[in-house]
Formats: sequence, C-alpha cells, structure tokens
Amino acid sequence: MREVQAETKTANRVEIVCFTVEDQDFSIEISHVLEIRGWTSTTTLPHAPDFVVGMMNLRGTVLPVVDLSLRLGFGKTEPGKRHVIIIAQIDDKIVGFLVDAVSDIITVDEAQMQATPDVSSSRTQAFIRGVHSLDDKLVRAIDVREVLPQEAPLSA
Repeated sequence: MREVQAETKTANRVEIVCFTVEDQDFSIEISHVLEIRGWTSTTTLPHAPDFVVGMMNLRGTVLPVVDLSLRLGFGKTEPGKRHVIIIAQIDDKIVGFLVDAVSDIITVDEAQMQATPDVSSSRTQAFIRGVHSLDDKLVRAIDVREVLPQEAPLSA
C-alpha cells in the first residue's frame, strides 16, 4: 500500500525548463523539449505572422521559430549570440521558441501551480497555464499549444 501512495505522490511532480524573456521568468514542461541550442540565423517565411522569426533546418526537419517576446506582448527580439532556441514538440509539430536564456531545469509539484490571476486578459490566460512560486520569484507556465502559430485561412 505504501508503494502505491508513493507512486501517486510522485505522479504529480513534473520537470520544467525555466527560461527568461525580457527579464521575466517562464517555463514549459520538459516533456515538450527536444533540444536547447544557441541562436542561429533563420530564413524568412513569407506571409508568416510577425512573431514567427523565420524557419530553420534542424537535421533535415524544417521548423518555424517563434519570438516568444513578441508573441507574449513584450516587443520584438533582436536575436544575438546570447539568445537561445528551445526546440519543442507539441503533438505532431516541432517548433523553436526564441528566448533570452534558459536558467534552470527543476522538478515542481504540479498541484502547487496557482491559477493565472483573474485580472489578466483572456489572451494572457490562454498563453499562461498557471504560476509556480519558486523561492522569491513567480514563474509563469506557458501553454505551448496556445503559443504555436495558428493556421489562418488563405485570402484571395
């Protein structure tokens, strides 16, 4: 019986990758992360949303790179050597997220995540799953499915 309780208790723990965007702390579950790599230039993708920096070739797979700063409303990133791209898989899609830096990989208790405050906009609540309180800072958990570029209908 104790073994079952221990398994249930650890089932609520999840590893997250913490990163910064415009000096703000965010995270995504490590289960989505395939790789973390330094900034490399991208190729422009015509008619892409403004938050799509471009596309890159990762060992034969072409994927979009999303500027998380712009996508989250902080403004456009001018990428440089200090920036990194978090390569993530969300369902059957692979995407790169341009961020300022990766700060940590930690294990958190998913049950301790707090809801996004009601005073935030519906758009904020869509992008942010909740908030982890870690030491003296709040780390917002990104909803990677909402941050992905959405398909738009073609116009004539």
